[in-house]
Amino acid sequence: MKTHLLATIAAILGMTCAAVAGETPSGKGAKVYFVNLKDGATISSPVKIIFALKGMSVAPARSETKNAGHHHLFVDRKALGKGPEKADELDFSIPADKNHLHFGKGQTEKTLKLSPGKQTLQLVLGDKDHIPHNPPVASKVITITIK
Repeated sequence: MKTHLLATIAAILGMTCAAVAGETPSGKGAKVYFVNLKDGATISSPVKIIFALKGMSVAPARSETKNAGHHHLFVDRKALGKGPEKADELDFSIPADKNHLHFGKGQTEKTLKLSPGKQTLQLVLGDKDHIPHNPPVASKVITITIK
Protein backbone atom coordinates (compact mmCIF):
# COMPACT_ATOMS: atom_id res chain seq x y z
CA MET A 1 0.00 0.00 0.00
CA LYS A 2 2.71 2.50 1.00
CA THR A 3 4.80 1.67 -2.08
CA HIS A 4 1.74 2.07 -4.32
CA LEU A 5 0.94 5.45 -2.73
CA LEU A 6 4.53 6.61 -3.15
CA ALA A 7 4.57 5.48 -6.77
CA THR A 8 1.36 7.44 -7.39
CA ILE A 9 2.81 10.56 -5.77
CA ALA A 10 6.01 10.10 -7.78
CA ALA A 11 4.03 9.83 -11.02
CA ILE A 12 2.11 13.01 -10.20
CA LEU A 13 5.35 14.87 -9.45
CA GLY A 14 7.08 13.41 -12.50
CA MET A 15 9.64 11.54 -10.41
CA THR A 16 10.73 7.95 -10.56
CA CYS A 17 9.50 5.59 -7.87
CA ALA A 18 13.12 4.83 -6.98
CA ALA A 19 13.71 8.48 -6.10
CA VAL A 20 10.80 8.42 -3.67
CA ALA A 21 10.80 4.88 -2.29
CA GLY A 22 14.51 4.36 -1.58
CA GLU A 23 14.86 1.64 -4.17
CA THR A 24 18.35 2.48 -5.45
CA PRO A 25 20.20 -0.83 -5.11
CA SER A 26 23.43 -0.97 -3.16
CA GLY A 27 26.44 -2.91 -4.36
CA LYS A 28 26.67 -6.50 -3.17
CA GLY A 29 28.70 -6.52 0.03
CA ALA A 30 29.12 -2.73 0.00
CA LYS A 31 30.53 -1.35 3.22
CA VAL A 32 31.11 2.14 4.64
CA TYR A 33 33.37 2.75 7.62
CA PHE A 34 35.55 5.20 9.54
CA VAL A 35 39.22 5.04 8.55
CA ASN A 36 40.73 6.83 11.53
CA LEU A 37 38.24 6.47 14.39
CA LYS A 38 37.59 3.48 16.59
CA ASP A 39 34.66 2.79 18.87
CA GLY A 40 35.54 3.86 22.41
CA ALA A 41 38.34 6.26 21.41
CA THR A 42 39.07 9.37 23.50
CA ILE A 43 40.24 12.27 21.34
CA SER A 44 40.47 16.07 21.23
CA SER A 45 38.33 18.43 19.18
CA PRO A 46 38.45 19.43 16.40
CA VAL A 47 38.21 15.90 15.02
CA LYS A 48 39.26 14.95 11.51
CA ILE A 49 36.94 12.18 10.32
CA ILE A 50 37.93 10.14 7.27
CA PHE A 51 35.25 8.06 5.50
CA ALA A 52 35.83 4.95 3.38
CA LEU A 53 33.63 2.93 1.05
CA LYS A 54 34.15 -0.55 -0.41
CA GLY A 55 32.03 -2.26 -3.07
CA MET A 56 30.66 0.98 -4.54
CA SER A 57 32.03 4.33 -5.65
CA VAL A 58 31.56 7.84 -4.31
CA ALA A 59 29.72 10.30 -6.56
CA PRO A 60 28.19 13.72 -5.90
CA ALA A 61 24.49 14.10 -5.12
CA ARG A 62 22.30 14.22 -8.24
CA SER A 63 24.90 12.19 -10.16
CA GLU A 64 23.42 9.40 -12.28
CA THR A 65 26.52 7.24 -11.69
CA LYS A 66 25.52 3.59 -11.25
CA ASN A 67 26.59 1.71 -8.11
CA ALA A 68 27.52 4.96 -6.36
CA GLY A 69 26.43 7.26 -3.58
CA HIS A 70 27.67 9.95 -1.24
CA HIS A 71 28.38 10.07 2.48
CA HIS A 72 26.18 11.29 5.32
CA LEU A 73 27.40 11.51 8.90
CA PHE A 74 24.88 10.97 11.68
CA VAL A 75 25.97 12.67 14.91
CA ASP A 76 24.37 11.90 18.28
CA ARG A 77 21.29 10.11 17.01
CA LYS A 78 19.95 6.57 17.01
CA ALA A 79 21.18 4.13 14.38
CA LEU A 80 19.61 4.25 10.94
CA GLY A 81 16.76 1.81 10.62
CA LYS A 82 13.13 1.11 11.13
CA GLY A 83 11.20 1.03 14.36
CA PRO A 84 8.51 3.03 16.14
CA GLU A 85 10.68 6.11 16.58
CA LYS A 86 12.29 5.76 13.14
CA ALA A 87 9.33 4.63 11.07
CA ASP A 88 9.97 4.65 7.34
CA GLU A 89 13.17 6.69 7.54
CA LEU A 90 14.77 4.35 5.00
CA ASP A 91 12.22 5.44 2.40
CA PHE A 92 12.86 9.18 2.42
CA SER A 93 15.62 11.72 1.96
CA ILE A 94 18.02 12.07 4.89
CA PRO A 95 17.35 15.43 6.57
CA ALA A 96 20.05 18.11 6.69
CA ASP A 97 20.55 19.40 10.23
CA LYS A 98 23.07 19.32 13.08
CA ASN A 99 22.56 15.55 13.50
CA HIS A 100 22.63 14.68 9.77
CA LEU A 101 25.62 16.08 7.89
CA HIS A 102 25.63 15.78 4.09
CA PHE A 103 28.66 15.38 1.88
CA GLY A 104 26.90 15.79 -1.46
CA LYS A 105 29.98 16.96 -3.34
CA GLY A 106 31.54 13.54 -2.86
CA GLN A 107 33.75 14.49 0.08
CA THR A 108 35.46 11.68 1.96
CA GLU A 109 36.58 13.56 5.08
CA LYS A 110 35.55 16.37 7.40
CA THR A 111 37.05 18.17 10.39
CA LEU A 112 34.40 18.87 13.04
CA LYS A 113 34.35 20.76 16.30
CA LEU A 114 32.56 18.47 18.74
CA SER A 115 31.53 19.29 22.30
CA PRO A 116 33.33 17.61 25.21
CA GLY A 117 31.80 14.34 26.35
CA LYS A 118 30.47 11.25 24.60
CA GLN A 119 29.44 11.53 20.94
CA THR A 120 27.95 8.89 18.66
CA LEU A 121 28.76 8.74 14.96
CA GLN A 122 27.42 6.66 12.07
CA LEU A 123 28.17 6.84 8.35
CA VAL A 124 25.30 6.29 5.92
CA LEU A 125 25.60 6.21 2.15
CA GLY A 126 22.86 8.04 0.30
CA ASP A 127 21.83 7.78 -3.34
CA LYS A 128 21.65 10.74 -5.72
CA ASP A 129 18.59 12.02 -3.83
CA HIS A 130 20.05 11.53 -0.30
CA ILE A 131 17.95 8.39 0.24
CA PRO A 132 19.62 5.32 1.80
CA HIS A 133 20.28 2.51 -0.68
CA ASN A 134 18.42 -0.80 -0.65
CA PRO A 135 19.73 -2.53 1.39
CA PRO A 136 21.23 0.39 3.35
CA VAL A 137 24.99 0.87 3.40
CA ALA A 138 25.70 2.10 6.92
CA SER A 139 28.50 1.74 9.43
CA LYS A 140 28.00 0.56 12.95
CA VAL A 141 27.39 3.37 15.39
CA ILE A 142 30.60 4.25 17.21
CA THR A 143 30.94 6.20 20.44
CA ILE A 144 33.88 8.53 20.95
CA THR A 145 34.71 10.72 23.93
CA ILE A 146 35.86 14.28 23.34
CA LYS A 147 38.23 15.48 26.07
